Amino acid sequence: MPELEAKTDKGVYRLGSRDFSVAKANIQSGQSETILSLDGRELACFRFEDWLRPNAAEAIESLRDFGLSIGILSGDREPVVAALAGKLGIAYWRSELSPRGKVEACTGVAADQHRVLMVGDGINDAPALRAAHVSMAPATAPDVGRQAADFVFMHPELSAVPFAIETSHRAGRLIRQNFALAIGYNVIAVPVAILGYATPFVAAIAMSTSSLIVVANALRLKGNALAGISGSEARSSHLQTRGAVA
Repeated sequence: MPELEAKTDKGVYRLGSRDFSVAKANIQSGQSETILSLDGRELACFRFEDWLRPNAAEAIESLRDFGLSIGILSGDREPVVAALAGKLGIAYWRSELSPRGKVEACTGVAADQHRVLMVGDGINDAPALRAAHVSMAPATAPDVGRQAADFVFMHPELSAVPFAIETSHRAGRLIRQNFALAIGYNVIAVPVAILGYATPFVAAIAMSTSSLIVVANALRLKGNALAGISGSEARSSHLQTRGAVA
């Protein structure tokens, strides 16, 4: 969380985490909190209750169905992150991470020959969004987070994440099918043309037909995506690309 310090005639005011603001930070709370202190003495404590995004639990279950490993990288204190991970059934989590710590966590996973998808909505998430192989951020994220992400989903529901992965899988299958169709056409048509059995008219019809088949197969992606989700989910899962994904 952001930490602020102001030096005045009355002393040094600090606003931020308990470790930053208070001289003896020995109180642990299960909620996120911000402390206002004067010369290390606590003046006020602001506690916040974290709310899950809509459909968060369902989205995580969908990601597990894809065979993905789920983890939480957070700058919040350990009790807060542990409670959230327990609620969602996530075994791997790390707390009290700085922006550099999140980047190191992503690069560490990548070093083990894994691909990293990072989803974040905070200013401190921007470096990790850049470091991940693919990253996503909601439209409500700060500008720096949206600019760092490869994709921006336009509504707060996390259902956009499994929707994007499912769409990419379908697109990959269709691309492979189109390659197979194109290769198959050329394997058959080129020898026929070389042997002189194809007139220009027949060749033009065959070429146009093959192109139409490839285009029609590619259009199945849109039809399958709309058939698999309701209209409201389609709107909530609308994605905006922010950069090229390798």
